[in-house]
Amino acid sequence: MKSLEELRAIREKMQGKVGVRKENEGQIRVIVGMATCGIASGARPVLTALSDAVQEQGLLHINVTQTGCIGLCQYEPIVEVLEPGREKVTYVKMTPEKAMEVLRMHLLDGQVVTKYTLGAAKRGIE
Repeated sequence: MKSLEELRAIREKMQGKVGVRKENEGQIRVIVGMATCGIASGARPVLTALSDAVQEQGLLHINVTQTGCIGLCQYEPIVEVLEPGREKVTYVKMTPEKAMEVLRMHLLDGQVVTKYTLGAAKRGIE
């Protein structure tokens, strides 16, 4: 059995070999579902609004990106927010206006906009 220090040394060595990026550890990731169902539901303007706002405001700690199918077509457009050390938040039925509210309240002020989350949609709150 290896000691804790030996295991840490192995981890550090292997992270360098597999290209794990430490520079992004503190970044907030905002992911917009851009599969066919998302695009058909209006995800492209949501992605554009978020990307433009983050760039215009110089929010270097926020990385806006896209992904394929998230698997919840009935709730598209979907935006997922992943913050280091916190649970993922899934926002559903997004519009560019709702996305700007999420940017202001959640990403800048740290307050989840509960009324737009998947949990609220499942409970019929909107």
